[in-house]
Amino acid sequence: MTGNGAWLIEQFCSTRLVAVLLVSAVALMTFNETLALASMPCARLVHSEMRTVIDNAPLALEDATLNSERGSDSVMQARQLNDLALLYQTQGRYDDAELLYQRSLVVLQKAFGPNHLVVAASLGNLAALYQEEGRYAEAERLSQRSVEILERALGANHLAVAVGLHNLALVYEREHRDAEAARVYQRALSILEQRLPSQNFGAASILNNLARLYYRQEHYTEAEPLYRRSLAILEKTLGPEHPAVAESLSNLAELYRAEGRAAEAEALSRRSEAIRQAAGGSAKTCDNCR
Repeated sequence: MTGNGAWLIEQFCSTRLVAVLLVSAVALMTFNETLALASMPCARLVHSEMRTVIDNAPLALEDATLNSERGSDSVMQARQLNDLALLYQTQGRYDDAELLYQRSLVVLQKAFGPNHLVVAASLGNLAALYQEEGRYAEAERLSQRSVEILERALGANHLAVAVGLHNLALVYEREHRDAEAARVYQRALSILEQRLPSQNFGAASILNNLARLYYRQEHYTEAEPLYRRSLAILEKTLGPEHPAVAESLSNLAELYRAEGRAAEAEALSRRSEAIRQAAGGSAKTCDNCR
């Protein structure tokens, strides 16, 4: 990528937009890939953590964005529109968020063409909104288009493609298309395993989600090693007392109960509850990372 191209990506990606996984993935092209993905939290966890910061000055952000001149710098305008759309999405103002995401997408397509990386990021933003609203057919279409752009621009095995695939698999899972979701999760995991250390945090969510699919299908033998791998990564990267570890322990406990391994399940459940209690009943768990 040229220096100018990297600058455009950097300008488009803002602090608030890290809540959108695909935008974070595109930012990997500007910053160190391994470190960025290793420290990249999940979308809903970031939403909750930055809610207080965003809500401190929503009126100023709203006024600055809606009253900006139409002829201002396209990248900055699109960034502002996305920032405000994310604020509205966090507040549950989905109609307002959709309008701004769509405006941002139009600005970017006009400025850079339909196949630019920032267009892929914008499509991912809108797809995430549709998924949150339960509009899965629309989310699927936009997610697929976003992945196509990323693959064409970066190659099939780029880390940004892995994140895009993860988001697409989530849509398939919401649509109860488990076979397709599993296939896409596996491809995303394969990319991460090729590009990053085996204990990288980025793989934990995919391993957990793939295990969840197998668990629902009662394929317990396939689910257990994936849950255990996800748990090991979380313990190593976040620490053994992190609330996300509690959720991972709970998932594995449910699996053991389904297999009739009551004693093992109870031991994991006790440890999970102890972590939750120590964290004050924190809701920042893996379940919120999907």
